[in-house]
Amino acid sequence: MQVQDVDLRLLRVFVTIVECGGLSAAESRLNIGRSTISAHLSDLEIRLGVKLCKRGRSGFELTEPGRITYQASLELLQQCEAFANTIAGSKQQLSGRVSIAIIDTLVSDPHCKVAQAIAALKDKSDNIQFDLYVCEAREVETAVANGRSLLGIGVSRHQIRGLDYTPLHYETNYLYCAAGHPLFDCTEQDISRLLSRAEVITSNYLRDKERRNDGLHYPNSAIAYHDEGIAHLILTGKFIGYLPEHYASYWVDKGLFKAILPAKYSYQIPLMLITSKQHANTPLAQAMIKQIKRSHAVKEQS
Repeated sequence: MQVQDVDLRLLRVFVTIVECGGLSAAESRLNIGRSTISAHLSDLEIRLGVKLCKRGRSGFELTEPGRITYQASLELLQQCEAFANTIAGSKQQLSGRVSIAIIDTLVSDPHCKVAQAIAALKDKSDNIQFDLYVCEAREVETAVANGRSLLGIGVSRHQIRGLDYTPLHYETNYLYCAAGHPLFDCTEQDISRLLSRAEVITSNYLRDKERRNDGLHYPNSAIAYHDEGIAHLILTGKFIGYLPEHYASYWVDKGLFKAILPAKYSYQIPLMLITSKQHANTPLAQAMIKQIKRSHAVKEQS
């Protein structure tokens, strides 16, 4: 088949559906309704002549042709973007799309300079489209590895081969409880006794008892995958959990959160600039990476 503009648009929709894990989850990212997404998917299946996925009460699942189409779509879309960036580079212009995957709540971190970096690049060219995806930590690395995002800002426990990781700054996390929890107003003498029974929220990245080895109780009754989810659970007054200091300060200042033995129950996460050796060689990519490093005062490698 000959690939036309409408096909590229449908392929982008399909890739988003797959990465979101279904049609409903893709609504917010695509900013269109589920019925329209479903129609686009059907149009693509008709255009290709294959069934791309199974969807219904049992959930979303790719067929074998769907998996092949997804991988081929990633390669094609990356080539299209690389072509556009190469042509722009030949004109000595910064032009194209900068897609950034970033973990949640960094907007409240005074050490995070992503906004300043984007503003500085925007001052150099009005021909750049900026796409920001706020996602779970593992998805940041995945988005960079498969080329959907030009770069990522996040953390990593086990670095992926083929990706580069540049430390930007450290994020300090403390253990918090909320007003209404027994630990909130207890005396220092009672903290150890109450902590042994307190339920700690299990969370996704670098926030597990193996990493911290804090000896606390981690049942399966409270699991969260983003900082906002952890905050919701802490606010119940039934659980305690770790949060970045900059994010928790909103509730601390209102007298709703309290750090528990901060000298003992705290840890730091290195926030990383994550880039791909394969997808970061265009002039636009290099300009964005350089600006991120400059804004965070990271020394350039010679």
